[in-house]
Amino acid sequence: MQQFQKQNLQQKNLNNTDKVGQIKINYYTDPLCCWSWAFEIHWQKLLAEYGGQISHNYVMGGLIPHWKNYNDPINSVTRPIQMGPVWMHASEVTQTKMKYSIWHEDPPSSSYPACIAVKTVGLQSQAAAEKYLQLIRKALMEDGQNISKPEILLSVAKTLESELFNFSTFQKDWDQGNGKEAFRNDLQKTKFHSIGRFPTLTFQNPASNKGIIIVGYRPYNILKQAFDTINASSLEQQPS
Repeated sequence: MQQFQKQNLQQKNLNNTDKVGQIKINYYTDPLCCWSWAFEIHWQKLLAEYGGQISHNYVMGGLIPHWKNYNDPINSVTRPIQMGPVWMHASEVTQTKMKYSIWHEDPPSSSYPACIAVKTVGLQSQAAAEKYLQLIRKALMEDGQNISKPEILLSVAKTLESELFNFSTFQKDWDQGNGKEAFRNDLQKTKFHSIGRFPTLTFQNPASNKGIIIVGYRPYNILKQAFDTINASSLEQQPS
């Protein structure tokens, strides 16, 4: 899994600024989504290859509000213990390390705290928020840490300290709930566009006003094909 050093956060933050001619990508995801974790290597490869031509934004979809009324009919999941086999399957299919035993050892109660934490980091820097999302996913998927617990989220945030991120500011924002509004906006956006699966990516070319949506885990060649198709659409608008 590709990791980013703290000194690279500044450059990533610049790369995430909208520029004329860039393809806009909204990445709908959730920290508890096992398929998003497996998808990360392909997503990061796309950013490494075409980062200068892409403006991307992470939308936290709120996969599990709580378990009281949670129901995933596709995977027959209504209780935490039933999520373990889903992760096991995803791990085997994608050859990605996942500690699926967490779902019977210390199951996360909700994905909302982690989503809010990502948005709280984002109040300081979108590049830091992206790095933080990667770190809490790794803490969950590889280390088996329960990221629905505030103490785990705060512990991971401490490791993120850099020129773009101040932990004391984050803790103050977290205590005051300052990231909740941004998360509510993400939930509204997810609902408005009827996004029901993660990961989901929407590609938009502002020059041609054309778009493509990719739903679910996909390998890199599918991402590249989508990018090349939407990027080429702007050429169709130019006079011969």
